[in-house]
Amino acid sequence: MNAPCTIMLAAINVIVFIVLSFYGMTEDGMFLLEHGAMYVPKVTEEGEVYRLFTSMFLHFGFRHLMNNMLILVLAGWNLEIEVGKIRFLLIYILSGVGGNILSAWWEAVTADYAISAGASGAVFGIIGALLYVAIRSHGRIGEISGRGLIFMIIISLYYGFTSGGVDNMAHIGGLLTGFLSGILLYRKRNGKRRTFSES
Repeated sequence: MNAPCTIMLAAINVIVFIVLSFYGMTEDGMFLLEHGAMYVPKVTEEGEVYRLFTSMFLHFGFRHLMNNMLILVLAGWNLEIEVGKIRFLLIYILSGVGGNILSAWWEAVTADYAISAGASGAVFGIIGALLYVAIRSHGRIGEISGRGLIFMIIISLYYGFTSGGVDNMAHIGGLLTGFLSGILLYRKRNGKRRTFSES
């Protein structure tokens, strides 16, 4: 398997969703809050810093989960092949946490608090890292072009800013963290890119 960490992360997200579905409504913010969703007062006033991490594996309903997992598998597969397993996991986790930190800062500044959850900050981080890799690789990674990634980023951010209930700061924070992580962690490989492993 070329991208075991991508598959593992997607599987963890799906398993967490299925398990929680047996105990309550995943669309219910209070239910997710009880199980690790992000809420700034819980972090700043009660010291529940773990929510910066646990919220990355929770989703508001099946559609939210599937949207994130589809992009995770498609983009993550390509990034993991390029950077390797450990660097990929670092980018994913740092981007998710980075997105939540920027979101928390913005909510503290605006005093507009909301319960939030989802892997989208980490997923945007994968896209940000892929963009950096594409820049370093003359504008293309396999079938993915740098222009295509920029178009995807613009459309995704536009959708977020024109829709309700979307944590745009987490998306931006994840994107920037992923790009910066790509700068720090990516090492360009010599030779051709392998897309299939030999049996």
